[in-house]
Amino acid sequence: MKRRKLGAEEGQTMVEFALVVPILLVVLFGVIQFGVVYKDYVTITDASRVGARKAAVSRHEASPEGVAEAAVRGSATGLDQAQLGVSVSATAWEHGEDVTVTATYPYEIDLLGLVVASGQLESTTTERVE
Repeated sequence: MKRRKLGAEEGQTMVEFALVVPILLVVLFGVIQFGVVYKDYVTITDASRVGARKAAVSRHEASPEGVAEAAVRGSATGLDQAQLGVSVSATAWEHGEDVTVTATYPYEIDLLGLVVASGQLESTTTERVE
C-alpha cells in the first residue's frame, strides 16, 4: 500500500487545465465572431464601392438608383439580402455632381449564447458622376 505525501502534486495539472480551458474557449469564440463581423464589414465596404462606381457611370440609365442598388446587392454575396440596406442619393444626375451610396448590415457578437455587442455596420462611398 502506497502512502501519499502531503505535498503531492499529481492532480495539479488537470485542475489548472480545467480552470484555463473556459477562458481560452471564450477568447477563441470571440476571435471567430470578430472575424465574421469583419468579413461582413469588408463585404459591405466593397459593395458600396461597386455600387458608387456603377452609379457614377449610369447617369443615362432610366433608373440609375436601381442600377446602383442592383450592383451593391450583386456584389454583397454571402450576406442576407433581406437585411442588407442600400441607399443611393445624388444631388443631380449631371456630369461632375456627387453620388453617394450607403450600405448597412446588422451585426451581433454572440459569445456562448450571450450577446456582447450588436448594431449596424455601415459603409458610405461618394463618387462623381461621369
